[in-house]
Amino acid sequence: MALRPDLIAVWMAQRGHLFPWVPVALACGIGLYFTLPVEPDWPVYAGTLAVAALAALAARLAGIGLAPICLAVALVGLGLCVAGLRAQTLAEAKLGFRYYGPVEGRIVGIDRSGSDAVRLTLDRVVLARLDPDKTPARVRVSLHGSGPHVTPRPGLTVILTGHLSPPGGPVEPGGFDFQRHAWFQKLGAVGYNRSPVLAFAPPASGQWLFKARMALSARIKAALPGETGGFAAAIMTGDRSGIGQETLTSLRVSNLAHLLAISGLHMGLLAGVVFGGLRLGFAAIPFLALRLPAKKLSAIGSLVVASFYLALSGGNVATERAFVMVAVMLCAVLADRRALSLRAVALAATIMLILRPEALLGPGFQMSFAATTALVAVFNAIRDNGLSMGPRWLRPVLTVVISSGVAGLATAPIAAAHFNQIAHYGLVANLLSVPLMSVLVMPMAVVAVLLMPIGLDWLAFAPMGLGLDWILGVAARVSALDGARGTVPRPDPMVLPLLSLGILFVILWQGRSRLIGLMPVCVAVVIWGQATRPDVLISETGGLVGVMTDAGRALSTARGAGFVATNWLENDGDAAEQEAAHARWDKVAATGWPVLALRGKRAAAELRDCAPETLVVLTVDPAPDLPCRILTPKGLRDTGALALYRTETGIREVTARDLSGDRLWNRQ
Repeated sequence: MALRPDLIAVWMAQRGHLFPWVPVALACGIGLYFTLPVEPDWPVYAGTLAVAALAALAARLAGIGLAPICLAVALVGLGLCVAGLRAQTLAEAKLGFRYYGPVEGRIVGIDRSGSDAVRLTLDRVVLARLDPDKTPARVRVSLHGSGPHVTPRPGLTVILTGHLSPPGGPVEPGGFDFQRHAWFQKLGAVGYNRSPVLAFAPPASGQWLFKARMALSARIKAALPGETGGFAAAIMTGDRSGIGQETLTSLRVSNLAHLLAISGLHMGLLAGVVFGGLRLGFAAIPFLALRLPAKKLSAIGSLVVASFYLALSGGNVATERAFVMVAVMLCAVLADRRALSLRAVALAATIMLILRPEALLGPGFQMSFAATTALVAVFNAIRDNGLSMGPRWLRPVLTVVISSGVAGLATAPIAAAHFNQIAHYGLVANLLSVPLMSVLVMPMAVVAVLLMPIGLDWLAFAPMGLGLDWILGVAARVSALDGARGTVPRPDPMVLPLLSLGILFVILWQGRSRLIGLMPVCVAVVIWGQATRPDVLISETGGLVGVMTDAGRALSTARGAGFVATNWLENDGDAAEQEAAHARWDKVAATGWPVLALRGKRAAAELRDCAPETLVVLTVDPAPDLPCRILTPKGLRDTGALALYRTETGIREVTARDLSGDRLWNRQ
């Protein structure tokens, strides 16, 4: 009983500091929805909403001690229902088989694939011999082959001969679920073509924002040719089609890839430049400065420009998230509130989770809000504790160093968990690049847009190009350093939630008891350190088999299924290329795994006999009648990718379907 007054005091100390926990509770409900093994039915949602409503009512009636707990229960239930409603409203037809034939559609997206091929997203899709009701709303096609291809233009209706298939499931059990990702993008089929792409109908009216974005992108690339122009187009319009894979790789290894995304950095810099420029403009005219609320008018102007930037950049999830954060801060200025506070960050996160609950699972959302929350917390602590930032001339430099260090530390675990790599020299690269992005690149981008109507944009593009050349040079040199890229294995699914909740508790909880949050962080680190990888992995098509050896995972083929191979090796924390991993295949016999991987009809036909304990993986159907266990594409389509573990009691088998369950996005 002696502890009771102390516990009450700790709980009461949280009063006035609980709003930042709102998005945390919502995120718990959204995360619960995505981890369910079976898609909830409508009675489940009705029951959950009823419980949430009762909990909210109880919060009104309960005392000051229990009200926050009741509200948290209500928010968790609301989060689950919001995620479910979002998933249900995006239901579209999905291709149920492998299709080869003519594909007609209107271009609504242009980007590049992982193999550096131009990739088109098409809507108004027409497929031969397929009922319109069963035709996907959108398909995505990578343009392989020599062409000639028509120049892709927004709104252009094209026709091509394509190889399409349903979106694939996780490349391994528990891995990234592309089927879920495609569901929320309304992608019903993905594929490629090797023949010319022809114009079928000219661009119709509409899509003026997409057309304006691509026109601006073309003008930027004309003014700044090569990778520099592609970089400039990416940060100004969101069009990454002009950036090659080599440049992307160097940016990722040097931890500068975040500069490509129109994220909080770019949106914040743009809003800051406009806000500062407008305030200086008002100050230069005393008649206006003395009679008008210059600060609020500058905030309104910045909000208008940020809204235009959001529309022009294509409005993807990262840009929407950045706009919401900037809009909340500018609205705080209008309301005479502190722009940078944990409440503002929490409000932005709440809005984003309600609008796009699926964003919670993406690295962009996680890294963006992790960095922002950590930065606000650190600089608030510096201000509240009266810590000195040194002399005035040193403060900008120290601010950049602290910002880069804090943001890097906050996002490093998330980046490592999602991308299985650590940029050892990322802090150095960011210190050499981010200040230039702030003081030169983004201000010149704003000036270039203002000068375009009179044809003088080249005056701004010239210095902007120099800044981007510097950043690309830093990325190339840093990524080429020995040990620039470190690798880590894929963590258990519980690691990131434990890390996030623990760190959030340390930041958001008031008082010394916040140190309790370090316990789940330590548990997460221990679990990650004990991560085990499957002894055998089999892709869902049967085209690739990977067996763990003493030298690393051995792959059954040196080419083909490159996306799967890359993901397996990255998840192992293995930096080897696919060809190098295939060179280990002769070591498989020493592992004691009797695995036989055969490709093609001829290899399957030549299989005459096999031992009962042998596992044979074929790329064709049907399977021959033999005593060994045989896996074929037909059977693997039902189970998805397969993982085998050797345990003390025998072999444990886990399929992708076991872990992903029966959900909207993976139903046949």
